[in-house]
Amino acid sequence: MAEPILEVSGLVKHYPLTRGVLFRRQVGAVKAVDGVDFTLGRGETLGVVGESGCGKSTVAKLLCSLERPTAGTIRFKGEDITRLSGKALKAVRRNIQMVFQDPYTSLNPRMTVGDIVGEPYDIHPEAAPKGDRRRRVRELLDVVGLDPEYVNRYPHQFSGGQRQRIGIARGLALRPEVIVADEPVSALDVSVQAQVINLLDRLQAEFDLSYVFIAHDLSLVRHIADRVAVMYLGRIVETGRESEIYDHPTHPYTQALLSAVPVPDPEAREHRERIILSGDVPSPTDVPSGCRFRTRCWKARERCAREVPALAVPEAFRAAPGPAAHPSACHFAADEQPGRRTESQLNGNGPG
Repeated sequence: MAEPILEVSGLVKHYPLTRGVLFRRQVGAVKAVDGVDFTLGRGETLGVVGESGCGKSTVAKLLCSLERPTAGTIRFKGEDITRLSGKALKAVRRNIQMVFQDPYTSLNPRMTVGDIVGEPYDIHPEAAPKGDRRRRVRELLDVVGLDPEYVNRYPHQFSGGQRQRIGIARGLALRPEVIVADEPVSALDVSVQAQVINLLDRLQAEFDLSYVFIAHDLSLVRHIADRVAVMYLGRIVETGRESEIYDHPTHPYTQALLSAVPVPDPEAREHRERIILSGDVPSPTDVPSGCRFRTRCWKARERCAREVPALAVPEAFRAAPGPAAHPSACHFAADEQPGRRTESQLNGNGPG
């Protein structure tokens, strides 16, 4: 991996649940993020995937210092930014910018495009002299594929894809080193998604950017990520290079997610194998003991309820390094997978 630019260790974010009006008392906590570790190399794209509610967006807010962690550290180029405040924190925020999920609500409808893209210069005036801002805003619009003459238009005059390009231009205004993209294309049409992904690829090469790309669409993440981290209920359960995760998944949750990725070929779709999970995702206010996935896992045994599995290379794969030898938080990652069912069987057209 390239030189780390971000190092996250033991990251925790709990939101307290309180009860009472006059005398409020804490009765529990929402464990949105509960012990996350990962690194991001310079010039690398880390894809963070998982179901809604697994804590992906909370991780994004913590990385951008929009939320303070309950515990843990976030090191940017070796410096723990969770302990910073005032001018020191403001300087770091300039280097870690965010692209938001919804291009329809993340842009102020009362501001022109020029004002939206140039707004970061109001907060960080040292980044651009006042007399130079208009030129820089026009350059940023051109960089993301928009006509610089659009500076006086308003967000409602643009399509969803164009609005997201405006959001990306705003994120680039301060020349950050890290971009945290929180599901940046989930609100867009499929054809537009591809255009935005290609744009992000080009900008990464042009500006030497590092991305944390958050999404729930695994097929989309495969096209942009160098490494992938799979999250479940506030924790990372498997991480590795893109080819390792997609071609040799070892955690049962990752295997189930990948088996549900849509297949465009109808014939291949009928014969491909699926893993159907039972039950629902547990509440983050009352997580299971031991392995959090055990209540839905076909490999679960007594040990899974007693011990929290470490995110490490499974012992069975350590002696023979290969694509399966990547970190996975499962006690029985090397066990045989269950008898799967094809799409035809799931639809009642074949033997179950």
